Amino acid sequence: MARSTHALIPASYVLLRRGDEVLLQLREGTDYMNGHWAAGAAGHGERDETALDTAVREAREELGVRIRPENLTAITVMQRQRVGGPAVEYRVDWFFECRAWVGTPSIQEPDKCADLRWFALDALPSPLVPHEAVALEALAQGSRASLTFFTT
Repeated sequence: MARSTHALIPASYVLLRRGDEVLLQLREGTDYMNGHWAAGAAGHGERDETALDTAVREAREELGVRIRPENLTAITVMQRQRVGGPAVEYRVDWFFECRAWVGTPSIQEPDKCADLRWFALDALPSPLVPHEAVALEALAQGSRASLTFFTT
């Protein structure tokens, strides 16, 4: 039996909350899901970073805010995979809610973000990045799932 090889790609997502609203960015100028609304801050983990370290760094880099790891609340960890085609891709995504930060969120990477807005959780924009929509729905319902799955 042949062994398959694959890479595991980790990412952290930060959903800033203000009452019943969440901060989302409109992706533009990237190679993935341009024209879709997404978490205010998100990105791949770097070598030797924890999921919390990645979330803190991405919030600073993409939104210009400082957050403390203890102010991050896990919403879910999502195993995401793409099947078929020449390769199998496995991802693990940590979704965090954050209600306390220092600074005013603003677009820090205008080459990757066309807009940044607060949305009521019961009136989210369209289109959303599909796997992020799953986590946003959980957040809107107030649920926390230790693990979710998303396959394309």
